[in-house]
Amino acid sequence: MTVIRQDDLIDSVADALQFISYYHPVDFVKAVNEAYEREESQAAKDAMAQILINSRMSAEGHRPLCQDTGIVTVFVSIGMDVQWDSKLSVEEMINEGVRRAYTHPDNVLRASVLADPAGARQNTRDNTPAVIHMSVVPGDKVDVHVAAKGGGSENKSKMVMLNPSDSIVDWVLKTVPTMGAGWCPPGMLGLGIGGTAEKAAVLAKESLLDPIDIHELQQRGPQNRVEELRLELFEKVNDLGIGAQGLGGLTTVLDVKIKDYPTHAASLPVCMIPNCAATRHAHFTLNGDGPALQTPPSLEDWPEVTFEVGPTTRRVNLDTVTQEEIETWLPGETILLNGKMLTGRDAAHKKLCGMIDAGEELPVDLKGRFIYYVGPVDPVKDEVVGPAGPTTSTRMDKFTRQVLEATGLMGMIGKAERGPMAIDAIKDNKAVYLMAVGGAAYLVSKAIKGSKTLAFPELGMEAIYEFDVKDMPVTVAVDVNGESVHQTGPQKWQKIIAETKAVEVE
Repeated sequence: MTVIRQDDLIDSVADALQFISYYHPVDFVKAVNEAYEREESQAAKDAMAQILINSRMSAEGHRPLCQDTGIVTVFVSIGMDVQWDSKLSVEEMINEGVRRAYTHPDNVLRASVLADPAGARQNTRDNTPAVIHMSVVPGDKVDVHVAAKGGGSENKSKMVMLNPSDSIVDWVLKTVPTMGAGWCPPGMLGLGIGGTAEKAAVLAKESLLDPIDIHELQQRGPQNRVEELRLELFEKVNDLGIGAQGLGGLTTVLDVKIKDYPTHAASLPVCMIPNCAATRHAHFTLNGDGPALQTPPSLEDWPEVTFEVGPTTRRVNLDTVTQEEIETWLPGETILLNGKMLTGRDAAHKKLCGMIDAGEELPVDLKGRFIYYVGPVDPVKDEVVGPAGPTTSTRMDKFTRQVLEATGLMGMIGKAERGPMAIDAIKDNKAVYLMAVGGAAYLVSKAIKGSKTLAFPELGMEAIYEFDVKDMPVTVAVDVNGESVHQTGPQKWQKIIAETKAVEVE
């Protein structure tokens, strides 16, 4: 009989969550670097360079890889011969570990979990509760997998009940382009197949805990239908040309993971969940010998990558930029932003639009300004701001036309593509949309030299701030004419990949 003490589980969960907030799994780092080295699209290559530089900076600085430090998912297998020395339930112990991790004074993590999701949506302040899956198994140990999943990638999860005769491959290839780039590729796709609807979803999430091994599988060859499906999907999804951050390129997925389960004769449940450029998971086992703490990897496992500013890169002063100037910016062009920008995302936009509807004076003058869609991590020590990467821009699409037309806002900065409604508004108002790299939050924060709250302080990380930035790298994603690089880039690279393969066949 193994006795597991209460603090052993709490301390192990807290340690694992702190660890994965700033250390990528080494297999992920190596996979991104391999994709970076073979990438031929310069825009995608630059994006992956920023992801790799950010990864090393976070590992060195022990600060979050991404400003969205995720909602915690825990898989716990409890041996039948385990006895607990605890006054708390297993669920309560895990949530206490989450609480301690997310409020750690040396590395405060952003609390993103809201209670009453269909009502008041009040932040729980400590990122609890976690989503916990428990099973009881033979043995005398407790086996735990901990993951932290960002909202941008989780929101792109897809579920379908196919007919048994339908093609899973066809559904995936039809569905992946509809996910856009808000899940911050390159990453992994996790598929759960079979069981029931909820079982397929759990299988998909669990599959993402496995290490990246697609190249080893390619070398030895498939040994069953699931492995055949992994290889087929890996090749065909990358042939779509979506590329890093949706900019067009050779690598969209680093691996495809699949778990399956027996299902009803009339059913074929399939769930697909993407894992983003902030892939975060850890594993530990408790055997009664105390807490299981993570072992830091060697920084030698990180490649030495630099982000080179090209000779055509523009430096822009946001304090003096003119309409005539932004009308010369080209889709796909790299720009370094300097000067003062505003911030604001969902909650702030909702408040602004409510005030516009009511005819009230806005607390901030947006005319001629740029707004950055971001919810930063709280700063620690001498930081101006914590990790401050972009959030998914499509969530602001429904507000875009009203804000542009009522305020004279000149430009927006965020993550991934804009939808047709926003693109039309951008075009009609001769505004621009710039894209920052999702998954490079700590790197972005180093470009922020000053920060102050201007409005809605009660919204916390969703308040309107003013950032003073120096050489913050962005890509022109939608120009004043409404041309979107997230449409033209993948189209271009899908064609290039197809032509290259046709030549190879000949």
